[in-house]
Amino acid sequence: MFFKELETDRLFLKNITADDREFILKQFSDREVTRYLFDTGPLSDISGADEIIELFIQPEPRAQHRWILVKKNNGAKIGTCGFHRWDRSNGRCELGYDLYPDHRGKGYMLEALKAICAFARSNMKVKSIDARIYIDNEKSVKLAEKLGFTFNGLMIDEIFHGKAYPHKILTLDCTIRRQH
Repeated sequence: MFFKELETDRLFLKNITADDREFILKQFSDREVTRYLFDTGPLSDISGADEIIELFIQPEPRAQHRWILVKKNNGAKIGTCGFHRWDRSNGRCELGYDLYPDHRGKGYMLEALKAICAFARSNMKVKSIDARIYIDNEKSVKLAEKLGFTFNGLMIDEIFHGKAYPHKILTLDCTIRRQH
Protein backbone atom coordinates (compact mmCIF):
# COMPACT_ATOMS: atom_id res chain seq x y z
CA MET A 1 0.00 0.00 0.00
CA PHE A 2 1.47 3.34 -1.06
CA PHE A 3 -0.56 5.54 1.31
CA LYS A 4 0.53 4.29 4.70
CA GLU A 5 -0.86 5.21 8.06
CA LEU A 6 1.12 7.93 9.84
CA GLU A 7 1.78 8.90 13.43
CA THR A 8 2.54 12.19 15.19
CA ASP A 9 3.11 13.01 18.86
CA ARG A 10 -0.61 13.11 19.68
CA LEU A 11 -2.31 11.55 16.66
CA PHE A 12 -2.65 8.47 14.55
CA LEU A 13 -3.44 9.33 10.93
CA LYS A 14 -5.38 6.32 9.73
CA ASN A 15 -6.50 5.58 6.23
CA ILE A 16 -10.24 5.80 5.65
CA THR A 17 -12.03 2.46 5.47
CA ALA A 18 -15.64 1.37 5.04
CA ASP A 19 -15.80 1.03 8.84
CA ASP A 20 -15.56 4.83 9.15
CA ARG A 21 -18.97 5.57 7.65
CA GLU A 22 -20.61 6.76 10.90
CA PHE A 23 -17.72 9.14 11.59
CA ILE A 24 -17.72 10.47 8.00
CA LEU A 25 -21.48 11.07 8.25
CA LYS A 26 -21.07 12.88 11.58
CA GLN A 27 -18.13 14.93 10.32
CA PHE A 28 -19.56 16.01 6.98
CA SER A 29 -23.13 16.58 8.15
CA ASP A 30 -21.95 19.13 10.72
CA ARG A 31 -22.68 22.66 9.44
CA GLU A 32 -19.65 24.16 11.16
CA VAL A 33 -17.29 21.57 9.65
CA THR A 34 -18.74 22.11 6.16
CA ARG A 35 -19.12 25.89 6.48
CA TYR A 36 -16.29 26.64 4.03
CA LEU A 37 -16.48 23.48 1.92
CA PHE A 38 -18.08 24.59 -1.31
CA ASP A 39 -17.79 21.43 -3.38
CA THR A 40 -20.72 19.78 -1.65
CA GLY A 41 -23.35 20.55 0.94
CA PRO A 42 -23.57 18.91 4.36
CA LEU A 43 -24.36 15.21 4.20
CA SER A 44 -27.91 14.22 4.99
CA ASP A 45 -27.65 10.43 5.06
CA ILE A 46 -25.25 7.50 5.20
CA SER A 47 -25.18 7.10 1.41
CA GLY A 48 -23.29 10.41 1.20
CA ALA A 49 -20.70 9.07 3.64
CA ASP A 50 -20.39 5.92 1.55
CA GLU A 51 -19.72 8.02 -1.59
CA ILE A 52 -16.92 9.91 0.18
CA ILE A 53 -15.37 6.68 1.44
CA GLU A 54 -15.61 5.09 -2.01
CA LEU A 55 -13.64 7.99 -3.49
CA PHE A 56 -10.78 7.49 -1.03
CA ILE A 57 -10.57 3.70 -1.13
CA GLN A 58 -10.31 3.31 -4.89
CA PRO A 59 -7.44 1.06 -5.93
CA GLU A 60 -4.01 2.65 -6.04
CA PRO A 61 -2.59 4.47 -7.81
CA ARG A 62 -5.21 7.16 -7.35
CA ALA A 63 -5.19 10.96 -7.44
CA GLN A 64 -6.60 11.45 -3.94
CA HIS A 65 -6.15 10.17 -0.42
CA ARG A 66 -7.55 11.06 2.99
CA TRP A 67 -6.46 10.23 6.53
CA ILE A 68 -8.63 10.39 9.64
CA LEU A 69 -7.11 12.15 12.65
CA VAL A 70 -7.41 9.88 15.70
CA LYS A 71 -6.33 11.12 19.13
CA LYS A 72 -3.85 8.73 20.72
CA ASN A 73 -5.03 9.38 24.27
CA ASN A 74 -8.65 8.31 23.75
CA GLY A 75 -9.14 7.03 20.19
CA ALA A 76 -11.49 9.88 19.25
CA LYS A 77 -11.78 10.61 15.52
CA ILE A 78 -11.61 14.39 15.22
CA GLY A 79 -11.10 15.31 11.57
CA THR A 80 -9.63 14.42 8.21
CA CYS A 81 -6.83 15.63 5.98
CA GLY A 82 -5.34 14.57 2.70
CA PHE A 83 -4.65 15.28 -0.93
CA HIS A 84 -6.71 15.79 -4.07
CA ARG A 85 -5.85 16.16 -7.73
CA TRP A 86 -2.41 14.56 -7.46
CA ASP A 87 -0.77 15.25 -10.80
CA ARG A 88 2.22 12.92 -10.82
CA SER A 89 3.57 14.18 -14.15
CA ASN A 90 3.85 17.76 -12.88
CA GLY A 91 4.57 16.94 -9.22
CA ARG A 92 1.58 18.83 -7.82
CA CYS A 93 -1.38 18.11 -5.57
CA GLU A 94 -3.99 19.94 -3.52
CA LEU A 95 -4.37 19.82 0.23
CA GLY A 96 -7.71 19.44 2.01
CA TYR A 97 -8.53 19.30 5.70
CA ASP A 98 -11.36 19.63 8.21
CA LEU A 99 -11.56 19.44 11.98
CA TYR A 100 -14.50 18.95 14.29
CA PRO A 101 -15.16 22.28 16.11
CA ASP A 102 -14.48 20.97 19.64
CA HIS A 103 -10.86 20.26 18.68
CA ARG A 104 -9.94 23.50 16.94
CA GLY A 105 -7.27 25.82 18.31
CA LYS A 106 -5.28 23.01 19.95
CA GLY A 107 -2.67 22.42 17.25
CA TYR A 108 -3.99 19.05 16.07
CA MET A 109 -4.39 20.04 12.44
CA LEU A 110 -0.99 21.76 12.31
CA GLU A 111 0.56 18.55 13.66
CA ALA A 112 -1.29 16.37 11.13
CA LEU A 113 -0.55 18.62 8.15
CA LYS A 114 3.16 18.73 8.95
CA ALA A 115 3.17 14.93 8.81
CA ILE A 116 1.27 14.61 5.54
CA CYS A 117 3.24 17.40 3.83
CA ALA A 118 6.45 15.58 4.80
CA PHE A 119 4.91 12.39 3.37
CA ALA A 120 4.07 14.24 0.14
CA ARG A 121 7.66 15.47 -0.20
CA SER A 122 9.34 12.15 0.48
CA ASN A 123 6.87 9.55 -0.82
CA MET A 124 4.78 11.35 -3.44
CA LYS A 125 7.77 13.36 -4.72
CA VAL A 126 5.64 16.48 -5.19
CA LYS A 127 7.27 19.78 -6.08
CA SER A 128 4.37 21.85 -4.77
CA ILE A 129 1.13 21.57 -2.83
CA ASP A 130 -1.78 23.96 -3.33
CA ALA A 131 -4.41 24.86 -0.76
CA ARG A 132 -7.61 26.43 -2.11
CA ILE A 133 -9.18 28.25 0.82
CA TYR A 134 -12.41 30.23 0.89
CA ILE A 135 -11.52 33.92 1.28
CA ASP A 136 -13.37 34.36 4.61
CA ASN A 137 -11.73 31.33 6.23
CA GLU A 138 -8.97 33.34 7.91
CA LYS A 139 -8.01 30.63 10.42
CA SER A 140 -7.37 28.16 7.63
CA VAL A 141 -5.27 30.71 5.72
CA LYS A 142 -3.20 31.35 8.87
CA LEU A 143 -2.73 27.60 9.37
CA ALA A 144 -1.47 27.16 5.81
CA GLU A 145 0.90 30.11 6.26
CA LYS A 146 2.32 28.53 9.45
CA LEU A 147 3.20 25.52 7.31
CA GLY A 148 5.07 27.71 4.82
CA PHE A 149 2.34 28.12 2.20
CA THR A 150 2.46 31.48 0.43
CA PHE A 151 -0.28 33.42 -1.33
CA ASN A 152 -0.37 32.61 -5.03
CA GLY A 153 -3.55 34.37 -6.23
CA LEU A 154 -7.33 34.43 -6.11
CA MET A 155 -9.75 32.25 -8.04
CA ILE A 156 -13.47 32.64 -8.59
CA ASP A 157 -13.96 29.88 -11.08
CA GLU A 158 -16.55 27.74 -9.35
CA ILE A 159 -20.22 28.23 -8.69
CA PHE A 160 -21.92 26.62 -5.71
CA HIS A 161 -25.68 26.93 -5.18
CA GLY A 162 -25.72 29.64 -7.84
CA LYS A 163 -23.15 31.75 -6.05
CA ALA A 164 -19.48 32.46 -6.85
CA TYR A 165 -16.93 30.69 -4.67
CA PRO A 166 -13.96 33.04 -4.28
CA HIS A 167 -10.93 31.35 -2.78
CA LYS A 168 -7.30 32.10 -2.15
CA ILE A 169 -4.67 29.85 -3.63
CA LEU A 170 -1.74 29.25 -1.31
CA THR A 171 1.21 27.15 -2.44
CA LEU A 172 3.89 25.24 -0.58
CA ASP A 173 7.11 24.91 -2.56
CA CYS A 174 8.30 21.42 -1.62
CA THR A 175 11.68 21.87 -3.26
CA ILE A 176 12.70 24.16 -0.37
CA ARG A 177 13.79 22.32 2.78
CA ARG A 178 12.24 23.85 5.88
CA GLN A 179 13.04 23.57 9.55
CA HIS A 180 10.03 22.91 11.78
